[in-house]
Amino acid sequence: MSFNWLDLQKTAHDEFGARLAHVTDWEGETPDTEWNTRELVSHVIDEQRWVPLLLSGLSVVEAKMRLEPIGADLVTEWARFSAGALAAWDAIDLAAPVQLSYGSVPASDYLSEQVSDVTIHSWDVARATSSAETLDDDLVAAVWTIFEPQRDTLELSGLFASPVPIPEDAPLLLQLLALTGRDGR
Repeated sequence: MSFNWLDLQKTAHDEFGARLAHVTDWEGETPDTEWNTRELVSHVIDEQRWVPLLLSGLSVVEAKMRLEPIGADLVTEWARFSAGALAAWDAIDLAAPVQLSYGSVPASDYLSEQVSDVTIHSWDVARATSSAETLDDDLVAAVWTIFEPQRDTLELSGLFASPVPIPEDAPLLLQLLALTGRDGR
């Protein structure tokens, strides 16, 4: 199955923004046990700050020197940095090289990484705020194609908790969450 990752990026941003509108307790717990809601949302915004700079050809070191600070109003900051990231994605050749912390990759690889991060954290915010936990089916299917081949290395990366045991016939969203150490049941 082929996916339009640029469209999926927009969908992921819409999903995250919709969940963000439900945040009332910024210090509340999230499924990502290392972060409260403010920290998790700040992480997602932080990732978007980097996108226009890295897609413009800057190295990580150069981009870091030009990062704009994140203000206190995270809803406003999400709108601002999300718009900047989406505009940068619309202007990039997906075959262009992008310098990331772990090396140079095609922009298309960075895009799928970004879509995956925003998607998983959309669910985290949904769970933290008791808002709708369902996510766009195409978005889930696409992110599954990124994470499932890494099944044996996700936990070893230190970025994800241990996979959660779940029946093989569980819906794909629950399987995706379980693979990333989240129990969506």
